[in-house]
Amino acid sequence: MSDPVVELPITSAAGAAATASGPAAAHRRPVLRVLLEIALIASGVFLALAGDAWREREQHRDAARASLRRFRTEIAANREAVAAVRDYHVTTLASLRAYLDKPNKTRNVADVQIRGLRWVTFEHSAWDIALATQALAYLDGDVAYSLSRVYSVQQSYADLTRGMAQAMYLLPPEDNFDAFAYATSALFSDLTFMEPKLMTMYDELLPRIDRALGTSGAAPAPAR
Repeated sequence: MSDPVVELPITSAAGAAATASGPAAAHRRPVLRVLLEIALIASGVFLALAGDAWREREQHRDAARASLRRFRTEIAANREAVAAVRDYHVTTLASLRAYLDKPNKTRNVADVQIRGLRWVTFEHSAWDIALATQALAYLDGDVAYSLSRVYSVQQSYADLTRGMAQAMYLLPPEDNFDAFAYATSALFSDLTFMEPKLMTMYDELLPRIDRALGTSGAAPAPAR
């Protein structure tokens, strides 16, 4: 009785290689898919961040332009107000000094032509809004610095006139004209010093604002 012949399957080299590479290929496909998904997610995050940064820059640019337009309107209005009273203060100060330089017995109140103190009440809404919204941080540094200087001088001017207004209630000119004349002379001395300085600052600042806005603007009348 002969032994049964057991036929072994014949496996070719190519078949063996294909069988061996099957799991590796199946393993590589998920890895590539994962890497592709990670790349897509990273690209999406990057584009989203870039879009947010662009929108934020545009919002800051819009806020800066809106602030500059408000500042230009306000600065132009304040400049016009200063120009309207500057000559009056110079003339009245000269009249007061001439009156006070005379001996008491020869002084004549009628020689002093005071038609009110006529100081400037500055507009400052644009400055208040810029501080509240932090819009100054979006402006050009030189423009923001110049604005800060202008509003600082305007505040000093306002402080002087506020003090004079309080003094007028305590010492009306009808009660003691000479005391009122001395106080007014001191006030006008300060105002006639500050007003030309403000005019110069306005005339330097307005063209800077126009350049920042990309407009030519109306040329202000030269300060005398």
